[in-house]
Parts: sequence; C-alpha cells; structure tokens
Amino acid sequence: MMKKQIYLAAIIIAGSSFNAEAQLPNLKKGLEKAATLKPSTGTGLSEDEVGRGLKEALNNGIEKGVSQLSKADGYFKDPQIKIPMPAEAKKVEDKLRLIGQGQKVDEAILSINRAAEDAATASKDLFVTAIKNLTLSDVMNILHGKEDAATTYLSSNTRSALVEKFKPIIKTSLDKVGATKYWSIVFTTYNAIPMVQKINPDLVEYATNKAIDGLFIQIAKEELSIRKNPAARVSDLLKKVFGG
Repeated sequence: MMKKQIYLAAIIIAGSSFNAEAQLPNLKKGLEKAATLKPSTGTGLSEDEVGRGLKEALNNGIEKGVSQLSKADGYFKDPQIKIPMPAEAKKVEDKLRLIGQGQKVDEAILSINRAAEDAATASKDLFVTAIKNLTLSDVMNILHGKEDAATTYLSSNTRSALVEKFKPIIKTSLDKVGATKYWSIVFTTYNAIPMVQKINPDLVEYATNKAIDGLFIQIAKEELSIRKNPAARVSDLLKKVFGG
C-alpha cells in the first residue's frame, strides 16, 4: 500500500507541471488508474528511491540558490529580495534625501545587501544537515504538500540556527563598511527628538532577519522549478521521482 501511495505522490507532482484546467480530464483518468498502474520495471518507486530523489532535489536547489545569493548583487539587484531600509525608518530616509543626503542612504542600503551576500554561503551546512535528517513521514508530507512544502520544512528546522550563524557574519560585514556605526548614530539622534515614534537602531538584527527571509524566497524559487520544470531534473532519479 505504501509503495502505491508513493507512486501516486510522484504522479501528482508531475501533473502539477501542466496547466491545471487544460489537463484536468487527463489527470483525473491518471488518478483513477494509479492504484493498479504497474511501471515497466515491475518494481515501481520504492520508499528509498523517493527519499533519495527528494533529498537530491533539495540539495540541488540549495546549491543553486545559495550560489546565486552569495554573488555580488545576489540580493542587491534582485527586486524580490533586495533589502531596503526598514519600513519604520521611511520618514528618516525621506528627510535625509530631502536635505541632500541620499547618497548616505544608498550606501547604507548597499552595505546591508552586501552583508547578506557575505552571509548566504554560511547557510549551506545547516540546510544539508536538515535534509539528511528527513524522515519518510517528512518526505511524504513534502511530496503531498504545497509547492513550497520543502522550503517550509527547511525554515521550520533551520531558521533559529541560521539567525545565530548569520548574525556575526552580518555584523562583521556591516562594521567593515562603517554601516553599523552610521546606522546607530542616525537613529539614536532621531529617537532623541521629542514626540517622534521611536525606531529600533539594531541594524544587525534587521539585516539578519531580512537576509534569511530573502534566502528562503530564493530556495522556494528553486523548489518550484524542480517541481514544475522538467529541465531542472538533472538526474535519472529526479526524472523518475518527479516525472512519474
């Protein structure tokens, strides 16, 4: 029974790569036949194959995603994950730009993104460990889950460790370009103004969390690519597990 469920999971994922409305009749027929369908090998997909296939897919996605983010401009030139000044600092940013200090703001924003790029590589080992620890139950939940189920699993199992690992790297990078000192002076001064809403001057905390948010956005992109794009399945095992 378990092998049939695994095989059905693979078929469902493969079916998600097509236009849902156009393929609904064919998908329905495929599901109706799944319980009795026998692959040409006569053995189908074993639990081991499905587990190894998913882990290989996740490792490939992590490798590609981290490599992209750790490059210069990996964060800065990706509008989806570029780290801006925090929302609560918008008034401060606007005032600085109005008095001709826009370059300082831009330099601060660039330095935050450079720090995130420096830290990205440090995430790889934590992800690899989390992937190794996947149980059969985790594998099946991911296969049956949403398009970002693997990303959600990784976030749940690595985020707190990533925060601890990223913080010192982010701080070192920010200190290197003077961003931490600049940030502290600007916002400490601003907070001293009477009647203004106080703003958290902890740049390291902000940059760390935004860097990790961007990391998981990128990992989710890679997961979706493997689920939906046949060209992203670069091994026979991935083709077998994700291609039905």
